[in-house]
Amino acid sequence: MLGTTFILAIRSIRRHLLRSFLTILGIVIGVGAVVTMVTLGKATTSAVQQQISALGTNVLQIRPGQGFGRGGGGPRPPDFKPEDVEAIRRQVTGVTAVAPQAQATGTAIYEGSNWSTTINGTTSAYFQVQPWPLTAGRAFMPAEEAAGKAVCIIGNTVYTNLYRGGQAVGTRMRINGISCDVIGVLTTRGQQGFGGDQDDVVIMPIKAVQRRFTGNRDIRLMLVGVDSAFSTGTVQSGIEDLLRERRNITGGKQDDFNIFDTKQISDTLTGTTTMLTNIVAAVAAISLIVGGIGIMNIMLVSVTERTREIGIRLAIGAVASEVLLQFLVEAVVLSMLGGLIGLAIAQLAIAGITPLMKVPWTFDLQINLIAFAISAVIGVVFGFFPARRAAALNPIDALRHE
Repeated sequence: MLGTTFILAIRSIRRHLLRSFLTILGIVIGVGAVVTMVTLGKATTSAVQQQISALGTNVLQIRPGQGFGRGGGGPRPPDFKPEDVEAIRRQVTGVTAVAPQAQATGTAIYEGSNWSTTINGTTSAYFQVQPWPLTAGRAFMPAEEAAGKAVCIIGNTVYTNLYRGGQAVGTRMRINGISCDVIGVLTTRGQQGFGGDQDDVVIMPIKAVQRRFTGNRDIRLMLVGVDSAFSTGTVQSGIEDLLRERRNITGGKQDDFNIFDTKQISDTLTGTTTMLTNIVAAVAAISLIVGGIGIMNIMLVSVTERTREIGIRLAIGAVASEVLLQFLVEAVVLSMLGGLIGLAIAQLAIAGITPLMKVPWTFDLQINLIAFAISAVIGVVFGFFPARRAAALNPIDALRHE
């Protein structure tokens, strides 16, 4: 009987294709919007986590100033010195490595091609704190670091714009008039939501950058690797106490430096994107309820139009439960059909939007199944009242209906 009822429901839908499509439009929009928003939200969260993980796990970033900027409108806080780096490495328990950084900007030139980029001076500890594999070449040698030799490792953006797929390792380019031997090429990291193009960089020994570009020994950023056996909070507290002492910050004075835990940044950004995704999905889900109301209204109209048909069925022996099942199945089929169309539209939308957002596209089976199941439930919930009304008709009154 269920199979026959299903066939009758399909025939009824086919007789009124336009009306059926308009009936399920709310379900189509609701399912499509919810699946699209949730999938894009998860993709964005995944992209954020990948970007943060590129900074390294169990890593602390130390900068002068309050927050990401100077803060307070007062004089600029002093930069760090090489002695601060050595003190943190030697005196704070749980520190595996400290990578100082001094930055400058310049124009790299090679055989007539030029590219404006960031010059990042650091040590080999940089690759220990936040692993960044090389596609070609090697990292700095201890002797090159100690002497401040003009050797460099270039990011993929610099490589693409200067060498255009050719051989880079072993060549010599110029940066602001300074000759630099290219000893390595970094793998691609891509865009970073809050930091721009991570591959647009030239990495050199910090002494070379300080001597040839910045002209001082100042350090604007320190990356501190934390042993996984230690709590980053404990290590951070130890660094704070040490830097306050070294920078003569006493009593209740505010720190003139800040320390960021990459894990905390990741958790904060992930929590924010998840919350926004849930809010947008909840708003989109309202259209599912609107679609359910539309199904109920059209089914009530259908009951009125088919009153004589219902009366004939009841008169020749059909029981009320069979009539109820017929209209309930029809409502569920309509709703499920809308769910399937909504899922298809959602996948097309996701495939088109993810390249624009530069986030990875993944098929989330769970959210698709949940959205489809909800569309079926809506058909049951909103189709029950019209079906019950049809089943409760008096056969005699139904046969007299014009």
